[in-house]
Amino acid sequence: MWPSPPRARTGRAVLRWLRGFVLPTAACQDSEDYFHYEVLFRDLDRNGDGVVDIKELQEGLKNWSSMFGLFSEKDILKAGDTNNDSKLDFEEFMKYLKDHEKKMRLAFNSLDTNNDGVIETSEIIAALKSLGMTISEAQAKNILQSIDSDGTMTVDWDEWKVYFLFNPAASIDEIAGFWKHYTGRDLGTSLTLPCFSPYALNNIYFISVILYISILLFIQYKKWLSFDDVKIGIIERFISGSLAGVTAQSCIYPMEVIRTRLALGKTGQYSGIIDCSKKLLKQEGVRTFFKGYIPNVLSIIPYAGIDLAVYELLKNYWLEHFSGNSVDPGVIIVMGCSTLAHTSGQLASFPLGLIRTRLQAQALEQKETTMIHLIQDIYNKEGKKGFFRGFTPNIIKVLPAVVISSITYEKVKRYFGLI
Repeated sequence: MWPSPPRARTGRAVLRWLRGFVLPTAACQDSEDYFHYEVLFRDLDRNGDGVVDIKELQEGLKNWSSMFGLFSEKDILKAGDTNNDSKLDFEEFMKYLKDHEKKMRLAFNSLDTNNDGVIETSEIIAALKSLGMTISEAQAKNILQSIDSDGTMTVDWDEWKVYFLFNPAASIDEIAGFWKHYTGRDLGTSLTLPCFSPYALNNIYFISVILYISILLFIQYKKWLSFDDVKIGIIERFISGSLAGVTAQSCIYPMEVIRTRLALGKTGQYSGIIDCSKKLLKQEGVRTFFKGYIPNVLSIIPYAGIDLAVYELLKNYWLEHFSGNSVDPGVIIVMGCSTLAHTSGQLASFPLGLIRTRLQAQALEQKETTMIHLIQDIYNKEGKKGFFRGFTPNIIKVLPAVVISSITYEKVKRYFGLI
């Protein structure tokens, strides 16, 4: 009787189990492979009916989640289900694993450029660079460590095969996407893509529209909240900024979801904004365009209120005390004020922004994660620090946009005569 894999262990423990027992050598005979695949299949087939459905596959992969991307079970089922009955019998399961192993061998060989039988950090860096992705040596080492099970800081074929056994990536491009979107969350800093990404136009359009709407609404809300031309205070500025942010985000929110899906999608999954919109509408319905809306509104209230209010307070303080007769704060002051204001807003809103993004990234599932459940999951797994994962690189990344938006804000005010 073959033992079943450890159900409650971590992904790395399962890696060791697979390497040491299920797939002990690279030269396994076909008969041995048959029994090894049978052990895995029996573990996934929880109800013992001889087939593995989407729920069983999803439940089985949860124990090894560190090795997989989002919704791997759907990709595996789609690739292996040759008779289209939405289930995998043992023959389909074994054929999928054998075919997948061949693809992983090609991927391994393409990375192993010096043909020494192992993959090193320099080869990972070179491979990703050829695909237009730039990473540091430290990031490459972290990727390597996630696969390396024997501590040699290299990855041989056995380690590679075991690690990607149930990862549906079929090429180096898809593996690179897996590293970028999933392993990359644990790298401390994100993997960087070229500046001219295929979806840059979407980002430019989104930022331009949201900025334009927010500025005009902030100015208008301030006018409505002022009485008898009395100088408005910090409370009125905060309320004006919050209302402007919520209104603008509500107008453009479906585009925010599309932008997130384009960023997380696999290579070739979407050809552009319109194609992404059509596929989301067809596959997931209208509701998908408003996933994460509630945490988005809850996060934009403190962010927009603090960002716009603090910016104006800092700028006006400088004008009153240091500018003399000038009403132009200058680029340096605008940069300083906008940086402090944006950082303050991010500190107050980042946790809910993180929740929003994770909800937006959900595809159609058997059971969708709720906001409360997601908060509990992050807290239980990562503690309080988990709610601020990626905060520093996010601040650094958006500083240029913040400065540009603040300068635009000043220009718009002057254009409308609202100085």
